[in-house]
Amino acid sequence: MKILLLGSGGREHALARSLAADPSVSELHAAPGNPGIGRLATLHSLDPSSPAVVVEAAQRLGVDLVVIGPEAPLVAGVADALREAGIDAFGPGREAAVLEGSKAFAKDVMRAAGVPTADARVCETAEQAAAALDEFGAPYVVKNDALAAGKGVVVTDDREAALAHAASCGRVVIEDYLDGPEVSLFAICDGERALPLLPAQDYKRVGDGDAGPNTGGMGAYSPLAWADPGLTDQIMDEVIAPTLAEMRRRGTPFIGLLYAGLALTSKGLRVVEFNVRFGDPETQAVLALLETPLAGVLRAAARGELDSVGELDWREGAAVVVVSAAAGYPGTPAAAGAIVLPDDEDDAYVLHAGTRLDGGLLVAAGGRVLGTVGRGADVEEARARAYGILSRVEYADGFHRSDIGVPH
Repeated sequence: MKILLLGSGGREHALARSLAADPSVSELHAAPGNPGIGRLATLHSLDPSSPAVVVEAAQRLGVDLVVIGPEAPLVAGVADALREAGIDAFGPGREAAVLEGSKAFAKDVMRAAGVPTADARVCETAEQAAAALDEFGAPYVVKNDALAAGKGVVVTDDREAALAHAASCGRVVIEDYLDGPEVSLFAICDGERALPLLPAQDYKRVGDGDAGPNTGGMGAYSPLAWADPGLTDQIMDEVIAPTLAEMRRRGTPFIGLLYAGLALTSKGLRVVEFNVRFGDPETQAVLALLETPLAGVLRAAARGELDSVGELDWREGAAVVVVSAAAGYPGTPAAAGAIVLPDDEDDAYVLHAGTRLDGGLLVAAGGRVLGTVGRGADVEEARARAYGILSRVEYADGFHRSDIGVPH
């Protein structure tokens, strides 16, 4: 099988590792990729968000499947264009991708499907935002309605800061604060059926102890030994299945990866948000434990044939990923900091996220730069291995949290 993987982040490097290890994959291509992905795939310099460009590349390379990593190509309709050209694509079409592209749309789908979520108000003016903040009270939760690269959410006790964020976004969703621990669950979907991956927990705040502003994610671990054993089945029954049914009812069946971000509140399970692609950094931890060859599963989903795939097989134990970010992140990150990486080990390795080569030297090229992954018999051992290999990473301009893998 020949595969084209779109994207250039840590999520895509994790996907590339799994796809390259699949014996059914004869060729792996990536666009645009990064230096880490380049060790596993042939890289192509093209715009992954241009439907015409991606279709032309897929036809020229003769690929059997295109796996779409980031959200921007999905919202741009790349999956639609590929399917119209007769090419299998793993990823939702433009209309289904609005589940992530608009938080207001996602709330509407959840209401129609009976999916439990926080009460919310869609606000377009300062007056509407102020009224919603007063209605729900602190802590204030203000979400940019549109895509914001994982940084469009502000949770604060400062009403003026909440109003300022609303004003900077334009259209926002302001909602009731959800207490309790958060959980992420990915489901591979073929429009009708879904296969769950392992649940994970990520760390959104930039600093230790969940201090500082929200980020795209500073680390994650999986599975969740503390969670109820029936949690995955509950999420599939109460969230994933009704959402897929509602999307089919609307004439926009969901094919691809549906990511449910959830809160286990004092009042029960609630959806915080949907994403329509593999989440970062949880993907890096979850795929580290997957033993079932991935390519065949994704192609079956793309073809509406998940009924031909049995339950997924998983490695025993746990995985932890720790993100290294550039100084200044999630504000303006320091650019071009030099990086020297240790060799990968069987149960500890480094994934590239925001990196590039400059004259043969590896340098930072983004906010979140690296993800160090450790696997072990339990979270404690996996955490020790992740931080162990991270201690041998030379990246003077980078920083990381020291408490990833500690439940919060």
